[in-house]
Amino acid sequence: MPTDVVMPQMGESIFEGTITKWLKKAGDTVEKDEPLFEISTDKVDAEIPSPVAGVLSEIKVAEGATVQINTVVAVISESGSASGAGASVPAAQPEKTATPQVAPKARSAAPQVPSQAAVSHASGQRLRSSPLVRRIATDNNLDLGQIAGTGSEGRITKEDVLRYLNEHGPGSGKSSAAPQAPPPAPGSLVPLTKMRAIIAQRMVESMAISPHVHTVYKVDMTRIAGIREREKARFERQHSVKLTYMPFIAAAAVEALIKFPIVNASLENGAIRYHRNVNLGIAVALEWGLLVPVVKQAEGLSFLELARAIADLASRARAKKLMPDEATGSTFTLTNSGVFGDEFSTPIINQPESAILCISGLKKEAVVMTGAEGNDTIAIRSMQHFCLGFDHRLIDGADACKFMVEFKKTLEGWDKEIG
Repeated sequence: MPTDVVMPQMGESIFEGTITKWLKKAGDTVEKDEPLFEISTDKVDAEIPSPVAGVLSEIKVAEGATVQINTVVAVISESGSASGAGASVPAAQPEKTATPQVAPKARSAAPQVPSQAAVSHASGQRLRSSPLVRRIATDNNLDLGQIAGTGSEGRITKEDVLRYLNEHGPGSGKSSAAPQAPPPAPGSLVPLTKMRAIIAQRMVESMAISPHVHTVYKVDMTRIAGIREREKARFERQHSVKLTYMPFIAAAAVEALIKFPIVNASLENGAIRYHRNVNLGIAVALEWGLLVPVVKQAEGLSFLELARAIADLASRARAKKLMPDEATGSTFTLTNSGVFGDEFSTPIINQPESAILCISGLKKEAVVMTGAEGNDTIAIRSMQHFCLGFDHRLIDGADACKFMVEFKKTLEGWDKEIG
């Protein structure tokens, strides 16, 4: 019997989704749980797996269409029961929703991936992998030829590529998995993607809602840099997680938020909501936009647990495997523009939060150091700017500065176990 494929509900508050890309075409054979199409909602982008194995006999909803949850978008027949091997079944016209929110999504900024079940290696060997695996490789500049496949017939699985990414980190050059999508032609008019349209709306709303104030502190990260350099090999070998600067920064922020809960609070119906937990948003820049996965109840996590949670959420955000509730409910956000080498940036608050901390580039500088006897010397130190953006309706400058002083003190005098 044929199986209907429906638009899934990706969370209690999600009632529609936009099909942004079909990863299979009509007539293609699909395996159970193999990525079938990509969707975009107002919370996350995600790849939707096939519910059964068989042949994609019909595509009912075209790319770019926004439909209600539980709408039938495709039909999968049993293997061999399609009307013709490799037959092309034309996609239906987009089904209309009662109140479409944005223009159809065009994924012009995202890298394209091959549609075949395998890609060619330079040596001529065929590398078997799924579209999801090739997307992860492309997003992280990984060469699939360097990754050992543990799946059937040497297929590179999602677990293989994520394990390699955890062990070796992103590549520095272009991935051999797929060519980079060309930039839009000069003078072209490209529709906003659903995610970009929502980001634009949220940024305008935040600036209209909150009177933004920013304060910048320079932190001496030399101690942290030394600990990381000394411990990173052991940490990764022992825990299979790369030791980055982010868990140090996140742990320091959590400690300061506990001591100054007003920075973790929100305005709610003319009153102050002091949140029970520190739900730490970690902004992740993607080829197609920005997501903020959330480390829930971060105040109860050890350094190792925090490092694992941050790495896991970031990896799944890039792989389009986040659930909507993993990108909601944050009470304070960290955003890292330092990966691009900036001096400092002034971030926009992620509503309904009241503060956001921007991490800038880590740089070695000549710094005047004053000794115990008052003598000044010049030393080379690893310095980093941190900019706190806060809602002045709720947080006074004094409270913001007290928070930043505590944050700075924790990092500069780090004395905690990292596991």
